[in-house]
Amino acid sequence: MWIYQNEPFLDPENWYGFIYEITNNETGRKYIGRKYFTQAKTRQVKLKKKRTRVESDWRDYWGSSKELLSDIDKYGKDKFSRKILMLCQSRGNTNYWEAKFQFDNNVLLDDNYYNEWIMVKSHRKHLKK
Repeated sequence: MWIYQNEPFLDPENWYGFIYEITNNETGRKYIGRKYFTQAKTRQVKLKKKRTRVESDWRDYWGSSKELLSDIDKYGKDKFSRKILMLCQSRGNTNYWEAKFQFDNNVLLDDNYYNEWIMVKSHRKHLKK
């Protein structure tokens, strides 16, 4: 279960995505990442492709780090906590804030983080909304 402001988070309402932190409660290691609440889906309607958005796997998501996922298998999901750090209203905001949180926490330089890379592509106009 995701926790936001010390409460279980169940309904994304009108949010686009979120920045999260997963903590290994046994070792203290953390992972900072982002997740979108929806994902693109293409379906065929009257011989034409129609693009829609459907709910993503955010409720059951545990990150993309292979080392983190390995530790989750090793220790069990109950030894980890998942916290939402920030809710975002657009894709651009989500991407920007993920990178900002990662850089601010020096995730690549600190061995207490599972993060191995920071990948971001953001533009100023994506942040103004």
